[in-house]
Amino acid sequence: MANGRLYFDYNATAPLLTAAQSAMVDAMALPGNPSSVHAEGRKARAVVTNARESIARLCGVSAAQIVFCSGATEAANHVLTPDFRMGRSPVRVSQLFVSAVEHPAVLEGGRFAAEQITVLPVDSDGRLDLAALADALAGHDQATGQAMLGLQLANNETGVIQPVRQAADIVKAHHGLVVVDAVQGAGRLALSLEELGADFLIVSSHKIGGPKGMGALVSAGEILMPAPLLRGGGQEKGHRGGTENLVCIAGFGSAAEVAREALSDVERIGALRDRLEAGMRDLASDVMVHGVAVDRLANTSFFSLPGLKAETAQIAFDMEGVAVSAGAACSSGKIGQSHVLSAMGADAGLGAIRASLGREHTQDDVERFLAAFNAINTRRLARKSAPVAA
Repeated sequence: MANGRLYFDYNATAPLLTAAQSAMVDAMALPGNPSSVHAEGRKARAVVTNARESIARLCGVSAAQIVFCSGATEAANHVLTPDFRMGRSPVRVSQLFVSAVEHPAVLEGGRFAAEQITVLPVDSDGRLDLAALADALAGHDQATGQAMLGLQLANNETGVIQPVRQAADIVKAHHGLVVVDAVQGAGRLALSLEELGADFLIVSSHKIGGPKGMGALVSAGEILMPAPLLRGGGQEKGHRGGTENLVCIAGFGSAAEVAREALSDVERIGALRDRLEAGMRDLASDVMVHGVAVDRLANTSFFSLPGLKAETAQIAFDMEGVAVSAGAACSSGKIGQSHVLSAMGADAGLGAIRASLGREHTQDDVERFLAAFNAINTRRLARKSAPVAA
């Protein structure tokens, strides 16, 4: 890793891929606006078209189903709205249901009013309580409008994979809509909007090695669509106004091609993660790894050390030359109790550390991580056994 440091924070953001960077540099040299009809504009439009096709392949859809946004947060705020249109006819969504472990971009509910948002419980492993979902939908008054479920494919902290298809089947039985936050799943799980039973997917560029500040909303079709969040000159078929961010779109498209290929490396990454966790258990028998009883992303480990606060551990790892997260990296550096751990019924007081791997990691990187962990744990045990001053 760069400068001798180790980067174990891929769930926060993946390093920019060389291929994506090259695509962005090439796009910078294009003078045309993608909406212009002259030769320069057509060259720029071709970049957007090719990227749209690459992202569509990653998501298992057609290019026409991709709407570019400034990121996953914008995509969430775009699609989480009471106001939809079926062709020219308005469609009302009156209630949003979300799991208690969602990323804040979904948990906040987008454009729904607070009284229109229902937070559903999860079990001790962090998976959506399907019985609670069914009960909530059974009590929903469809005369007021449709219901919508916002559910992540995989949790950004624990890596726990949600029962999306089962949840979608329940929602569809009540004629509702399903929005899946696939930000952490892209490039780590095979994506198919149809197999997930989703109406919409949310994906992000920088989680797969593309540039920051770019994402996409993926729809099941072009008929049922949310009211635009950004209105303007009719770009993205009127779904998202504003001149397309050509440079970032080019990088996103390039990263999407690599992400599809990277699926073949998931098993190797999972073996590295398993070695990391086994090594931590050997060094600290009381280490707690969260979500191990259910399917998780192969690259993610979320763990706690009794008596050691997550923010203290994060700083200690950083001093040892290892970049990790104390939960999600979406709060401008502020560290508080993990709402994910709280929802799981775990002790959230100390928090937890997230180590997330990528394709570039090797066995040697894992052993160096464990050496840093050992140093931190040794100091923890020394403090624990030190006599208390009178």
